[in-house]
Amino acid sequence: MTTTGSSRTPAEAPPRRARRKRAAAPRRGGRPSRAAAERLGETILEAATELFLGNGYGVTSIEAIARRARISKRTFYSRFRDKAELFGAVVHRVVERLRPPDDARLFEGGALEEILLRLAQAILQAALTAEALALHRLVVAEATRFPELARLASERGGGREAVRRIAALLDGEVAAGRLALADTSFAAAQFLQMVVATPQRRALGLGPPMSAAELGHWARATVALFLDGCRGMRVAPVARRGADER
Repeated sequence: MTTTGSSRTPAEAPPRRARRKRAAAPRRGGRPSRAAAERLGETILEAATELFLGNGYGVTSIEAIARRARISKRTFYSRFRDKAELFGAVVHRVVERLRPPDDARLFEGGALEEILLRLAQAILQAALTAEALALHRLVVAEATRFPELARLASERGGGREAVRRIAALLDGEVAAGRLALADTSFAAAQFLQMVVATPQRRALGLGPPMSAAELGHWARATVALFLDGCRGMRVAPVARRGADER
């Protein structure tokens, strides 16, 4: 007897197991998970760091970064507004990778001289790494054509935070009557320059690089000179300048 109507033959009906598999198939598309978004951000930053430090800022295009990261330009622009914003993120990433794991402990325990010596050693260790030197070289070489690089390096490079924290340390010494400083922020900035300027210049090729022993002596001598100057100050710099002008 022939069956009529809309009934499907067994050959036409999909197997029940296949129907269940299709129903259980994961959905595609949609927003990525937080972990996937973080991995994507790291992939872009890693590619940008390699290209910026290896080739320079000016010649590194967004297209080249996207190719290195294996993403589309649309994906890039979903994360960063432009190349300058990406560079700021690269600077911040470099600084965070060089930051000691528990840097708050550098400011704790011991006399002021001991704390400043720990800070000087940590600053030199970070500033003289290959990555930090490459970043400094990049900013110096291209800041004239791209003034935003110097601004971003200053804002995201950690220098302002270091000055603020060292100034707070000096404020405590002034309050206790152990130092006489009119401007602790100025003094903190000078301390940073005293510690890093010459070793960094020599590491960049402007003279022979310092050995580990030389760097240790440099840190100790710099701290001693800085504190001798701070303890010897009895007249505020502004007041002294006014007196000289008269």
